[in-house]
Amino acid sequence: MKVFITILVCKLLRFVGKLIGKGSSFPGQIALKLCPDILSRVTLPEYIIAVTGSNGKTSTVEMIAHILSKNGKSVSWNREGSNQIEGVTTLVLSNATMGGKVKSDILLIESDERFARYTFKYIKPTHYVITNLYRDQLTRNGHPEWVFDALKDSICDGTQLILNADDPLVSLFGKDKEDVIWFGADKLSSDTETLESAYNDGAYCPACRKPMTYSTYHYNHIGHYNCTSCGYKRHDTDYTITSVDLDGGEMMIDGKYRITLALKSLYNIYNILSAYTVARIVGIDGAEIASDMNDYVLKNGRVITFELGRRRGTLLTSKHENSISYDQSLRVASAYKEGCDVMIIVDAVSRKYFTSDVSWLWDIDFDMLKSENVGEIVLAGKYVNDLALRFEYTDIPAEKIRCFEDINEAVNYLDSDRKEYIYAITCFSDKGKFLARVKGE
Repeated sequence: MKVFITILVCKLLRFVGKLIGKGSSFPGQIALKLCPDILSRVTLPEYIIAVTGSNGKTSTVEMIAHILSKNGKSVSWNREGSNQIEGVTTLVLSNATMGGKVKSDILLIESDERFARYTFKYIKPTHYVITNLYRDQLTRNGHPEWVFDALKDSICDGTQLILNADDPLVSLFGKDKEDVIWFGADKLSSDTETLESAYNDGAYCPACRKPMTYSTYHYNHIGHYNCTSCGYKRHDTDYTITSVDLDGGEMMIDGKYRITLALKSLYNIYNILSAYTVARIVGIDGAEIASDMNDYVLKNGRVITFELGRRRGTLLTSKHENSISYDQSLRVASAYKEGCDVMIIVDAVSRKYFTSDVSWLWDIDFDMLKSENVGEIVLAGKYVNDLALRFEYTDIPAEKIRCFEDINEAVNYLDSDRKEYIYAITCFSDKGKFLARVKGE
């Protein structure tokens, strides 16, 4: 009876929440108060796939759900991105019968990396994808190694790990384990032999703390690494990006499956590879996956095309206080060969905590915008002076930069007779402030 009442209350609250446009965590929060161990009392499907990591969780989960659904699988997933235990509880109970049985073939869970240990205390994933571990939101996550320790407590015996072999810290989860699926990229034409980043989080071996070397860098500390002291190195991959042509907008997986890219970003190809890996494990043919992913446009609002007067552009939403997320957005803009203007908005720093910490701006590689493809650079928002100071330490000519504290004034400035494409780069909290002034698609 307790399970029945808890599920009923959760479903009713979820129904009301949808009507009034409220979030999806509150019903789960109430359910956990009524029955703290409710997640251990429900009957789950054969496949329980969890996805976590610093960046790309929401996009990866959306792609997995898209592929699986296209191939006849019924999937329950937290499409709204509410990824702590309360949101996961809402997801599970909303998709369960009144008797407590989840009705879908697959339960697909996006989990916050810090809180996964609480969720998976009650739910044991059959497959667990860990995408990456980056410097991320200092006020919440501290150092990536702190997040590693938190995630380590979420891994259950009997769960098959699916790990990014190109991330040395993520790969440490699979050290000395047999039941691991590895994904990663071969040496790519866009790789560099030396680190091109404002910092080096791959300088030291995560296993023995001695200096580590790289034979190639994909971006930041993601690449092919080797520790000459203890022998820790990049693992051979089961599913592999074998080539990428970002200019042409296509990637090749396992040497035979070609996928055309709606978003020409190294970041995006790893999300696609993660989704491809899961789908293959579930039993879907590689050619079918490639067909399903051709020119796939994310529906989660991370990438939005828009019109501003007679100009067109793309909004790239980067994660709060996450320098690598911003780096990938800058890389997309700087590579746009037809020529573009770039707008960067920092009007809020954190969605949850009152903080004016802008130290993370110094970890972003803004020098990428010193490109012949980039025309004007417009800086906007409450923290425009901090942005301007950061740009003074780049090699970008000052005459290319315009500063506006008011976002509306910045948008008005861009609404001009210039024909160049616009890339607007900002975080989740600030994207609505920009979209309110443009015609979004």
